[in-house]
Amino acid sequence: MSASDKDTFAEEADGMEEQQEDEAVSDDDEGVDMEEDEGEDGDGDKKVYVPGIEPLKPGEQLEMDQSAYRMYHECQTGAPCLSFDVVTDADGDGSKEFPLSMLLCAGTQADTAMANRLLVMRMHNLHGTEKEKEEEEESSDEDSEEDDDDEEDKKPQLELAMMPHFGGINRVRVTRRGDQALAAVWSEKGVVEIFDLQPQLNAVHSSAAMKTFMQQRKEAAALFSFSGHMSEGFAIDWSPIVPGRLASGDCKKNIHVWDPQEGGASWRIDQRPFSSHSKSVEDLQWSPTEATVFASCSVDQSIRVWDIRAPPNSMLSANEAHESDINVISWNRTEPFLLSGGDDGILKVWDLRQFKTGRPVANFKQHCAPITSVEWNPVDSSVFAASGADDVVSQWDLSVESCDVGTRVAGMKDLPPQLLFLHQGQSEIKEIHWHPQIPGVVISTALSGFNVFRTISV
Repeated sequence: MSASDKDTFAEEADGMEEQQEDEAVSDDDEGVDMEEDEGEDGDGDKKVYVPGIEPLKPGEQLEMDQSAYRMYHECQTGAPCLSFDVVTDADGDGSKEFPLSMLLCAGTQADTAMANRLLVMRMHNLHGTEKEKEEEEESSDEDSEEDDDDEEDKKPQLELAMMPHFGGINRVRVTRRGDQALAAVWSEKGVVEIFDLQPQLNAVHSSAAMKTFMQQRKEAAALFSFSGHMSEGFAIDWSPIVPGRLASGDCKKNIHVWDPQEGGASWRIDQRPFSSHSKSVEDLQWSPTEATVFASCSVDQSIRVWDIRAPPNSMLSANEAHESDINVISWNRTEPFLLSGGDDGILKVWDLRQFKTGRPVANFKQHCAPITSVEWNPVDSSVFAASGADDVVSQWDLSVESCDVGTRVAGMKDLPPQLLFLHQGQSEIKEIHWHPQIPGVVISTALSGFNVFRTISV
């Protein structure tokens, strides 16, 4: 980077920090209000809109049915985030009581390389969508004032801790290793970096720590980085069994496995890549039950399962698993199932016990554009969610059979019985995750920002 480039970067960083101070912390309140869609009561007849079946007519508009959601919030972070991950917190698993809080780590895809940020977000004071039942005819002025105060108390809040990052961030994955919260970042620089998120986590929980954090005014400093890939990539995943173990795949078909070394700040990376794919590796998933096994998918239309004890060839493969590029996969936490989604818009469920047959056990074509993200529900092994370039997030339940479905709404009889819900309202949805500690909550990121919601279906 030239001296003039550094000056420009410093000016942008200063601007970012000034904006961050305005957005994230002030003397009068603890955070910025997130937008909350209250919905509107429409007049006239309403009907269910099913994307892909019938296009909207001129003058028609979609209206959110709040009764279909237990919680719904939305927020924006400036530049859009292509990828994010949930940072587990001290609240523990199974959080159900409102108000809820959550921590996310995300990376931006800004218009210029120097305008990008690695973010940690703390969303809190998240309330449900249910309205309190009151007798309006018995309300008084005093009651009205109390109601206004109550609504003010229920406004969702957002704290942001942002570090400048040179280069757009392709994918972010977070893990806990002892007391450390580590983010693995694939960026357009063609380098995989590991960041310690503790300074940012401290900042979003304390105004004093936020002030110190902002005064540092520096680019994100990687704890460790690897530039041995031949190109940039998107595929990356932490092992859920071996703390600190990582796999990263690039657009030149190569996969490298990282093993943590003692001391917590360095990794040993096998220089001999796993290279059975013939084209770009798009996604990776470690097995949730076997420490040495992971799966990958590729533009070459195959899904492969590897054992790192027996490199360099994959031990299982399904060639031509999709009719086009396979973008994403997800490994079920309790069942021997893999879920995949491709450019063909098809979702497929694979039983690893029958993987060699090359035939999925389930096949769904509801999305009318490429699949951009898939993930199994962390607590219900039959439920999964998916997003597509058709601006839809879908929720599915494999345990539902045709005989379990009662009378369907007119125009919906052709929908698969396993389809639970279609969430809309965002543009260019890139990634979704179930929150691992808050049952039923889904977070999605798109060009239009983040949605955080829980439907009545899950």
